[in-house]
Parts: sequence; structure tokens; C-alpha cells
Amino acid sequence: MCYGYDGNAALCQSLEHRGLNRRSFLRGALGATVAAGIGGAALAGARPAEAAIPRVGSTKVVNHRISIQLYTLRSVMTNATTATNVLEQLEEIGYRNVELAGLYGMTPAQMRDLLDDLGIKASSSHDGISANLTQAAQKFANAKILGQEYSNVPYLASTRADDWRRWADQMNAEAAIAKQNRIRYGYHNHAHEFTTDLGGGLTPWDIFMDRLDPKLVHLQVDLYWVVTAGFNLGVSDPVQFAIDVIEDSPLRTRQFHVKDRHGANPTTPGQQPGDMADLGTGIIDFARIFQAHKAEQYVVENDTPDVTPLQTAEIGYNYLRGIRY
Repeated sequence: MCYGYDGNAALCQSLEHRGLNRRSFLRGALGATVAAGIGGAALAGARPAEAAIPRVGSTKVVNHRISIQLYTLRSVMTNATTATNVLEQLEEIGYRNVELAGLYGMTPAQMRDLLDDLGIKASSSHDGISANLTQAAQKFANAKILGQEYSNVPYLASTRADDWRRWADQMNAEAAIAKQNRIRYGYHNHAHEFTTDLGGGLTPWDIFMDRLDPKLVHLQVDLYWVVTAGFNLGVSDPVQFAIDVIEDSPLRTRQFHVKDRHGANPTTPGQQPGDMADLGTGIIDFARIFQAHKAEQYVVENDTPDVTPLQTAEIGYNYLRGIRY
């Protein structure tokens, strides 16, 4: 998930609530009630507007590499009942992977059973650095129960270089435990890692690229945020800046967070230039990025959906299925 805009150090909390209702129960009247509250038009068959999907080559994103960060749907996944209903809708759209943003009151085993019933894999999650290695071991034990392949640190922010050095060392230690559980451990960027001056021009990104162990830690590059960093730094070609970040890093980029950026004249009411946009409705040239670097997983995300969260999910899925690069 993405926590706020560049410079916002407030870490949003994962949604964790009580209760569990299974799929069969939601097929009844309660499911209809919940559906009405989470975007009835989308669930009743109304289709979102077609996005501009580039087709400039023959390579496509295959379905098993597409996922969605469930933080995108946080407003409609408020407990186990609504989470179950939303996951059903994501399966109907075509998603076979999700990136977790909490468990909504379920245990890891209960969430795994639910996802297995739906034919969905919790391939990834966002989890903060643990307080100690014992807690880290439990975190990865839970991730193993959930069947995850990736676990990523979603957000860190400080203007002190020593904090970034300490976090890098903590991440290396956690990544070693993750590896023992056959889980890939990564870091998810925002923009401030590239723009925060820690003194003498040193940035958090410089410290991480120097200190994180490339044998243990990968990158989950958020394309909106790295392009935004390029804009904030005043580079002439922010998309090329993103490509250079990926190519110049000693760490392997295994995952993309894929969300668009509104241009100078947003067509969506209420959106401002530079705001996050649903895929294909903004200015980021994803085909160019995908041509330069192929990832293992492409994770749809929009912290501020332009339409209903489920329509945003559908737009994102259709975009990734349709793009050719």
C-alpha cells in the first residue's frame, strides 16, 4: 500500500477488524446489501469507460503476473464480511493474485482458506519492520501459512541518515529470516527516498542502495512515486528517470506497483495535476517502462480511486491485460 504523499511520514494503519462470513453466506441477501454499498453500478453490470491501452509491441502481461494491492479497496473492505465480498468480485474480474493490506480480523489460516476457495493467491503483502527478530520470525511464519512469495516493507521516512542505516541493517536481518521461509523480502519506494537531502546531497536511496544486501532484498518499484520523484527533482524525462533508477540499482526489481499520474489538465472531477490516476487515464508511459524492464509481478494500485474502488480495480486489470509492449 502507499501511505500518503511525498513527505508525509504518517504511517496509515492496516485495516484489521473482527468477524468471518464465508462465501456461501454472502451469496444471499447480505451479499446483495454489501454489494450495494461498495459500488452497485459496477456490480450490477455497468462497465467503466475504456482506458487508453497502448499496443506498441507483441509482449503482454500474463494473467498470473497481475495482482492488486488491497489498500486500493480499503474503503469497501472494512471487516471480514465486506472483505470476502470484495474478494469475490475481484475473482470475477479476473484477478488470481492479491497483495494483502491486513487480514480484516481473520487468522492467516482463515484468510488462506477463503482465498483458496476463490482460487486467489495472496502472493504478496505489505508489512512494516518488526520490533525484533522474534516478531519477524512470526511474521514470516504467517506469510508462509498464507502462501506468500513476497513480503515488502511499505514505508519509511526520516530526515536522519542514521535512521536509514539502521533500517537497512534491520531489513537485511529480516530478509535472512524471510529467505529461510522461502519468501522474497523487498522494499517499496515513495518519492521522498530520492528527494530528501540527509546532508551533503546524500539521500535515503543512496544509503539503501549502498547498504541493503542485493542477495536478500529486492525492490518493489512504485512507478507513480518514482516518476513523481523525477518531476520533483525537475528532470527533463521523469519516465526515463524511473527506468534509470531500476537499471542502476544493485537490487533486483521483482515487482512493480502500477498506478498512473494525472497530467496538467485532469479529466476526472476533483483531481489535481500530479494526483494518482486510474491506469490508462494519466500520462505515464508504462509500455516504455515495461519494454525496458520486465517484472515478476505487476500490482495494480490507486490510493485515491477515480471512480468506485472496484471499478478502479477493473480498469487496472483490463489495462494490464490489454497493454502490448
